Amino acid sequence: MTSGSRWCRGITMRSDLTFRFALGLLLICLLAVPVRAQQQRVDPTWLSFDPAAKTARFQLIAGLTGLNGALNFNGFRDGGLTLVIPVGWTAEIAFKNHDGMLPHSAEVISPQTPLPVQPVSPAIPRAFTLKLAAGLPPQGTDVMRFAAQPAGEYLIFCGVPGHGAAGMWIRLRVSATAQTPALLRTPSAEAK
Repeated sequence: MTSGSRWCRGITMRSDLTFRFALGLLLICLLAVPVRAQQQRVDPTWLSFDPAAKTARFQLIAGLTGLNGALNFNGFRDGGLTLVIPVGWTAEIAFKNHDGMLPHSAEVISPQTPLPVQPVSPAIPRAFTLKLAAGLPPQGTDVMRFAAQPAGEYLIFCGVPGHGAAGMWIRLRVSATAQTPALLRTPSAEAK
């Protein structure tokens, strides 16, 4: 084999590898959906309730997806998800930090502008997780149990400094008219 034929074969092999790499990159680009266009689904298993006991159980998952740098609850940010609980029911919110890197916490606060950059007093007694400012570590869990009252609009907000203000919050509606709990996409946030 001459050095010229080795050189041609080397060019052909590199061209083949370059072509395969380019083809793979093209397929990834065609199949990838931009994060803004992705629509997180509401998983019905996140919410369960017992009408006889008037108890709503909600799985609150911090950092479920990579949306917003994992600063999200159940894959939603900036109020894009609303938990509705009838007034007077008992709320059991099982918090889990799914984020593999950052600590997170949760508390129920009154809506305010601008959003706080650190934890504030909860709007409903006992509606907060442990270590509000420090946050619970990856895979950390806690349960918030509280009476859903008074009726009104609230935020479920991450109290780790900067997280909530960066969009890590969803809505809580304590409703005087709802007959059962519900979990809804918040229409005004869908455009974000």
